[in-house]
Amino acid sequence: MEGNNNTKGIFLILLGMAFFSVQDALIKFIYNDIALYELYMVRTITAFALLLFFMIIAKKKIIFKTHFLLLTIVRVIFFFFGFSFFYISLTFMSLAMANALFFSSPFFMSILAMIFLKEKIGIRRWSAIVVGFIGVFIVLNPDFKDFNFMKLSPVLCAIFYSSSMIITKITSKKDNVYTQMMHLYIGALLISLIFYLTMGNGELNNFSDPTFQFIFREWFVNINYSWPFVILMGFIASVSFYCVFTAYSIASPSLVSLFEYSLIIWAIITGYLLFNEMPNTRTFLGAFIIIAAGIYIYFREKVKDQMIVTDTPNR
Repeated sequence: MEGNNNTKGIFLILLGMAFFSVQDALIKFIYNDIALYELYMVRTITAFALLLFFMIIAKKKIIFKTHFLLLTIVRVIFFFFGFSFFYISLTFMSLAMANALFFSSPFFMSILAMIFLKEKIGIRRWSAIVVGFIGVFIVLNPDFKDFNFMKLSPVLCAIFYSSSMIITKITSKKDNVYTQMMHLYIGALLISLIFYLTMGNGELNNFSDPTFQFIFREWFVNINYSWPFVILMGFIASVSFYCVFTAYSIASPSLVSLFEYSLIIWAIITGYLLFNEMPNTRTFLGAFIIIAAGIYIYFREKVKDQMIVTDTPNR
């Protein structure tokens, strides 16, 4: 029975990662026609409504109260701005490269677990972390004379995301998964509203660069065209999260987490089919090293009975 559940879990995690790659592709497709935090807000409203609908249908108790107010606020901020960096990276970076760099998150998670959760990291895991960062270096291919620091956006996403997951390790002791998801959605709506009040009229959009226009352009200009895509994005994100969290709940988290790396493969396929993006040799090599290092860290954690990185979803 457990093996059967693991098989179902692997299928669901693969399906969830495929849907996430489609969501990323939709962002890449419409970023010229919508503002970043308008997109974030509409996507969040859609996903939040679907979550509440699911909880009502499934007769789940809706609990907004948290036992860790300050940590929850910090976690929400980290998660929000982490994926803001990721969405920004999609405006100038291939889907494969952005996702490969995002998967540096297990390395940061291990380091943060050592600092804040007092996990012990041996020389082998440190070696895997170093090798993983070499993979990140290869993907970035930095030109130190004229390095575009915007290319670090997915890495910043990984850092913020890892920080939020370390906090989740603590808040999960008393706050259930639905409560924590609602906190993420409510926080995203409040932060998006702040951005609308401060720059929603496009008064700060003095840029010609498409990436900065995506961040600062005026809101609600192209609703008829862009919003259907964003609402679809909200549905896809909800299905993705459902697949991922169901996989983690019915199967071995340490097993299904390995298959989250399939997102890089899905990103390569989606990027090629929709945007004619084909990763270069450095991206393939760097992604392979990042994946190999992440999998090695997983095995070291299993040996040491420390499920810090691998027992929580990477999206």
